[in-house]
Amino acid sequence: MRTKSFVLDVGKEDRLIHGAIHLPDHQGSHPVVAICHGFKGFRKWGFFPYAAETLAESGLAVITFNFSMNGVGEDGEAFTELHKFARNTYSREQEDLQVLFQQLNDGNVPFSEELDMKQTALLGHSRGGVNSLLFAMDHPAIRGVALWNSVSRVDFFSDDLKQDILTKGTGTILNARTGQEMPISREVLDDIETNKKRFDLLGRLSEYRQPILILQAAQDPAVSVQTAKSIDQRAPRSQLHIIQEAGHTFNATHPFQESTPQLDEALQKTIHFFKQIFRTNF
Repeated sequence: MRTKSFVLDVGKEDRLIHGAIHLPDHQGSHPVVAICHGFKGFRKWGFFPYAAETLAESGLAVITFNFSMNGVGEDGEAFTELHKFARNTYSREQEDLQVLFQQLNDGNVPFSEELDMKQTALLGHSRGGVNSLLFAMDHPAIRGVALWNSVSRVDFFSDDLKQDILTKGTGTILNARTGQEMPISREVLDDIETNKKRFDLLGRLSEYRQPILILQAAQDPAVSVQTAKSIDQRAPRSQLHIIQEAGHTFNATHPFQESTPQLDEALQKTIHFFKQIFRTNF
């Protein structure tokens, strides 16, 4: 596998998109899959590098990246930019995806000559699933979306947290892994309210005509199987697969130690899905 890092400048608010492109060893024109991390996630978290490597070894060009306001600093792993995390709206994440795909199309990333931009797809984990679907619905040239334990609503904050934000202007949510209290600003709630129609994922799904793979862990404490079913019931071209004895990260941890049977099952289902939606063999 071949890998090169890149940095893209969004052009405002000191926003940078740090990412990497992962390619198979053989040269050629490869279908492109961009992986979207979730809430309190980042591209180097746990299973993401392993997933990117596995997908690339199957013949895909895989993009991993950090949303520009995800709060992770220069080292690529620590949440040292909480002032950005506090203002990380869905609108900004959608804008990041727009910048990413524009730069991919313009050839301003490594290995651009090997990227088949006529064959693209998204893979989103948790909140990254919502971002993937919202972007794909606005960009029908994207061939399909794979969802890993995806939420179905943009507003997944608790009532207590929202009340705190509305009262004080900022609330906090605990990062159990790092012990950090991570701020959420009023701007985040305002963005959800302002874009209520655009961000109504379940309401818009019936109009989405591209294929969706829904992979859901049976024992996920963060996202229920019913959530996955609610997406499946509304999407015209979806396939749902429940992965048994699995949690929100398919039992993988950070730092990543080794894969799990559940993660490998998710990856094999995902590779099969991409082989279905891309016209060329990879």
